Amino acid sequence: MNDLNRRTVMTGIAAAALSTAALPRAAVAALTEARARQLIDQVVTDINRVIASGKPEEAMYADFERIFAKYADTAYIAAYALGADGRRATAAQKKAFSKAFQSYLARKYGKRFREFIGGRLEVQSVRKVKRWYEVKTIAYLRGQAPFEVTFLVSERTGKDKFFNMFVEGVNMLLTERTEIGAMLDARRGDIDAMIRDLRRAG
Repeated sequence: MNDLNRRTVMTGIAAAALSTAALPRAAVAALTEARARQLIDQVVTDINRVIASGKPEEAMYADFERIFAKYADTAYIAAYALGADGRRATAAQKKAFSKAFQSYLARKYGKRFREFIGGRLEVQSVRKVKRWYEVKTIAYLRGQAPFEVTFLVSERTGKDKFFNMFVEGVNMLLTERTEIGAMLDARRGDIDAMIRDLRRAG
């Protein structure tokens, strides 16, 4: 089995473990449609406030990072992105990766949200899916057709958080797991080198 096929198999195993173990039934049972909507209403309000602030780019990215830290299950998202490679990472490497990954997400998706300047996000609908809630929003941009931004919400951590996001149908969790895996492959599996480069990526 070559390295690429081995990564594909191991990533699939890790994804299955995360999907079944990370969202316990007892925890999510207390989450309601109203609470899921309230969380994303808060996320949308904060994003819209940053969009309308007129701040310089770097200041906006710092604000977006605070939004991710406050409302997203960043530990789960980071663990999913690292996938099977997380099994061989040290505690220090996992901590460093999680911190670098959070900043990377803020820069990457902050650039998308900066495109919304002059526009807005609006919550449209909420529905229960398995053991979480799917909250659909619509992005209205100047000179462009509206498109969906969807959030998946659970309370795996004991607090209401979103753990995945789809922008125009693109799955954040799967996209980031693929990109982090590619970064590691390009660095021959060197986790420390990937973390150093991740701090400048996005």
